[in-house]
Amino acid sequence: MPKTRVVVVDDSALVRSLLAEIINRQPDMECIGSAADPFAAREMIRNLNPDVITLDVEMPRMDGIDFLSKLMRLRPMPVVMVSTLTERGAEVTMRALELGAVDFVAKPKIGVADGLKQLAEEITDKVRIAAKAHIKRAPVATAPAAPGAPAAAARPAAAPLGRLSTEKIIFIGASTGGTEATKEVLMNLPPDSPAVVITQHMPPGFTRSYAARLDTLCKIRVKEAVDGERILPGHAYIAPGGLHLSVERSGANYVARVRDGEPVNRHKPSVEVLFESAARVVGQNAFGIMLTGMGADGAKAMKAMRDAGSYNYAQNESTCVVFGMPREAIQHGAAHEVLPLQDIASHLMDKLRQIHGALLHRV
Repeated sequence: MPKTRVVVVDDSALVRSLLAEIINRQPDMECIGSAADPFAAREMIRNLNPDVITLDVEMPRMDGIDFLSKLMRLRPMPVVMVSTLTERGAEVTMRALELGAVDFVAKPKIGVADGLKQLAEEITDKVRIAAKAHIKRAPVATAPAAPGAPAAAARPAAAPLGRLSTEKIIFIGASTGGTEATKEVLMNLPPDSPAVVITQHMPPGFTRSYAARLDTLCKIRVKEAVDGERILPGHAYIAPGGLHLSVERSGANYVARVRDGEPVNRHKPSVEVLFESAARVVGQNAFGIMLTGMGADGAKAMKAMRDAGSYNYAQNESTCVVFGMPREAIQHGAAHEVLPLQDIASHLMDKLRQIHGALLHRV
């Protein structure tokens, strides 16, 4: 098998050297070049045609975000961002994922040399995943409509969901590519949507910025989950990076449980932990959604959700960055429907309104 060819872009000579060493130790990949800034990287990419690049977020002359934006418009390719564990680093990383970066590695602010060595397995795993990812050209921004142009027809107001908003809970699991996929689903949910509980594979320090970003974009409220808080309709709760999230009963209410613990399926937070609680506690009042990601985390528990009466969706291959987690869920017989990403929210809402209509008819 040909090796995965990687170009490292970072303004730190030490980081470039360490990343090159980590990559070259792998039998299935090689660092074919390293660049100190995006201008050197541009020539290197043109001449060497790498399979993957690792890209520092903050660099002189042109920062990583500007470079990534141009790259994904003109020459889309798999990119793994290298971010510093700071609040600004988290915000910029979220922007990089929006622009099309496959994933990111959070390098420590202090003790970079030792920190990167400890992250060697994570770095090389993410390079491997990136090399297989489905990369799409970033869309060109559309010009605003000309004055006097006819406005798009307004969609009729959707029927309210009634008490189903309180009874039902939507569970989402995602990994590589999932930050943008989850955003797509959440942005298309109405303000009276049932509560949404989300496990996205993400390290500590990044989920708060991610939730805050989504909260500005969505009709529902989005926040990082807090242990013991009540799960409310019209809200989405994201598992904090590095902690497991589950849902439990407290009297007549559902509450979030945020706990430390051993990784499950190598992940913390783990989709398996969240979906297992959905099967055990929520049963037929749950909806499951499995989005893009590598591996099988959550597939068995999603099948348990279906066996307990939930209705489940899996993202289809053509719209996934990585089809691993949805594929495993489908193979386990966990999914009722396999849909393009852009159709999942509308199909789910249609399903809820069918249930609501059937309940009204029964009354």
